[in-house]
Amino acid sequence: MDDINWFSMALASITPLCIGFLYYHKNLFGKVWTSTIDISDKTVKKTNRIVTVIVAIVLSFILSSFLLNFNNSGFNQEGDFDTFAHGAWHGTFIAITTVTPVIVVNGLFGQRNWKHMGINILYWIITLALMGGILDAMNHWNNVPLPEGF
Repeated sequence: MDDINWFSMALASITPLCIGFLYYHKNLFGKVWTSTIDISDKTVKKTNRIVTVIVAIVLSFILSSFLLNFNNSGFNQEGDFDTFAHGAWHGTFIAITTVTPVIVVNGLFGQRNWKHMGINILYWIITLALMGGILDAMNHWNNVPLPEGF
């Protein structure tokens, strides 16, 4: 990877916020998730949202950098494997083998219930799959087959 598509890095870095906004909305998993940790709307309103969003984007950028390198490390990783599906597989693999154990260990010691951990695990599987897919596909446009005329 000599040239990084910085638009893909920006898009992947905001993906966790966009997915989180939908996923943790009160009409999807938000009510269930907040009920598992006894947090109220009043408590949420006390947080500094600007700082939270900035820190989330910075950390997501670091995660995107790791995913980009992970997607393209190793032998024979260029060419046929530069697809959204390949990147999504890498993101899913990392979510299952790395993120899931961290969430479960923290959840067990933090005395969280399995529902809470499961909601968070599914969020990260979806999010990392999308981030990996975006990064792998968009950093290899020349390998993506396009319809005639493009």
